Amino acid sequence: MSPSRLSANGGDAVKRRSFLFRFLCVPLLSACASGGPPSELRVSGHVEATEVRIASKVGGKLEHLAVKEGDMVKADQVVANIDTVDLRLALDGARAESSQAEADLKLRQAGSRKEEIAEAGALVDRSRAELDAAELDLRRMQGLLDSGSGTAKARDDARARRDAAAANERAAEERLKRLQAGNRREEIDAARARLQAAQARIAQLEQQLHDATVASPVSGVVTEKLMEQGELVPAGTPLLVVIDLAHAWLTTYVAEPDLSRIRIGQAVKVITDSGQERSGRISFIASQAEFTPKNVQTHDERVKLVFRVKVQLDNADGLFKPGMPAEARLRLAEKSP
Repeated sequence: MSPSRLSANGGDAVKRRSFLFRFLCVPLLSACASGGPPSELRVSGHVEATEVRIASKVGGKLEHLAVKEGDMVKADQVVANIDTVDLRLALDGARAESSQAEADLKLRQAGSRKEEIAEAGALVDRSRAELDAAELDLRRMQGLLDSGSGTAKARDDARARRDAAAANERAAEERLKRLQAGNRREEIDAARARLQAAQARIAQLEQQLHDATVASPVSGVVTEKLMEQGELVPAGTPLLVVIDLAHAWLTTYVAEPDLSRIRIGQAVKVITDSGQERSGRISFIASQAEFTPKNVQTHDERVKLVFRVKVQLDNADGLFKPGMPAEARLRLAEKSP
């Protein structure tokens, strides 16, 4: 090949490289020349979700645990049952007390019947007759003792019978007076209070029976089982941990210069390190700045002041898990002139 041919080919190659260089530089030079801010912001963050520790309000033996780790549960789904034998026995006793208290209140409110008053009056008459007989017997025994025909023991026994008859007569008269006067307002109020206390106890035990059936307050996935079936569970002890994946969010941080260019409700694209993609919307923008979290890798980034931003994710299938790193891509609004 001739030198001239080589020279010509070399010139063509130089021309092509020069053209390619100019072609690649045009958009870069145009972007630089425009001087405008970038229209998209990419920020890293991590996925979070609400964790619910499900506990029983009542204590007792864990009779049945209906789920295991990894199971999906729906809101209001029954996940556990506490044994209720003792509660049911206590409820039966409380209902019996309530019935007795109700009957007592009705009797007091109705007042004494004529038959009861007549019976009490007859008892008073009988008690007085017994007292008169005892008084007569005592006088007779005292006379025999004075004449030397009786004994002191016989006289003392007669006195004891007289005293007992007098006590019975006083008690009969007091009962007749109470029946004639009827029940006092304080007695009726006390009977009503006993009934109300018994009814409150019934309501409390019925609520505890209801609470012995433990339901999940949220839909999600069971991530941890804290108690085993058959164990004695104190009231308030967590049984399971459920994470609400459907309402997961991404927590990320935005620097102050870009804060005015994003807004609540703005659509966001979120992509995991493995390339999984979900849509979301900004649900929270912090009103106070903070230093970049310590888990950011470089010192230069950690000392910057940023604002925390939450992106609510469309994660109904539970693909995004808590702790998963992801990148949020936000379309930035134009800066105000």
